[in-house]
Amino acid sequence: MSLTMSEREDCPSASEICDFLSEYSAWLLGCGATCIRLEKNVGRMAAACGKEVEIAIMPRHVHVSVRDTGRSGTVTAIASVRHTSVSFYINTRLSELSWELADGRVDFSQAVRRFREIVDGDRQNRWIVLLLVTLANASFCRLFGGDLAAMAVTGVATMAGFYIRQLMLGYGADIRVVVLLCSFVSSVLGATGILFSLGDTPAVALGTSVLYLVPGIPFLNSFSDMLNRHYICAFSRFSDAIVLTACLSMGLCAGMMLMNVGMF
Repeated sequence: MSLTMSEREDCPSASEICDFLSEYSAWLLGCGATCIRLEKNVGRMAAACGKEVEIAIMPRHVHVSVRDTGRSGTVTAIASVRHTSVSFYINTRLSELSWELADGRVDFSQAVRRFREIVDGDRQNRWIVLLLVTLANASFCRLFGGDLAAMAVTGVATMAGFYIRQLMLGYGADIRVVVLLCSFVSSVLGATGILFSLGDTPAVALGTSVLYLVPGIPFLNSFSDMLNRHYICAFSRFSDAIVLTACLSMGLCAGMMLMNVGMF
């Protein structure tokens, strides 16, 4: 039977745990986790440390209050949500960390070190990600009836747009500007199938060339948050998804107008 943190010699203070959990929450929410996952992970780690926790999740900030079980006096910390791109790697590793701490496989100091390693060392190979996204979007083209020529055009358009997305996000560019510019570039390249009559389904290539930019995770997270009665976060994420979709549409329309490709 594993011991809780409060039963071990290495027993962190409520202040230390509060600071850690607030930063943990800011990263987990920023990389694409739902509110219910955040609540469960934070509650699991606080219980393992022998503490009680209350958490208030807002669109841009997370409020975490920690106190010793059965005692008065509360420590509160507020952290700004990290503005990072969605990362399934960080999301999964941070969730695993909560179970490692809860199961007693790591102590608090080790958990803090593991947390730093996870958020500072996202080990995803950008070139492998670029290749997989390209293949996935080309597969979508085939799924919607595109032929091999259309798949090739979609692949090239996706690769160029996603590479620009990686570069711009790496420099900290606003995600809305990134989506608009990348959809413009991809639509321009996707329209070459129509201009040069490549294959029998060039319109499918144009339509699927920007699918990699569709904000599916924000839409899904907003629905999940709504089901779990986190209405403010649900509305905020839905609004962000709508704005990104509008940016995608504007970039697509601008590319089609530049290439003189009819929309209807």
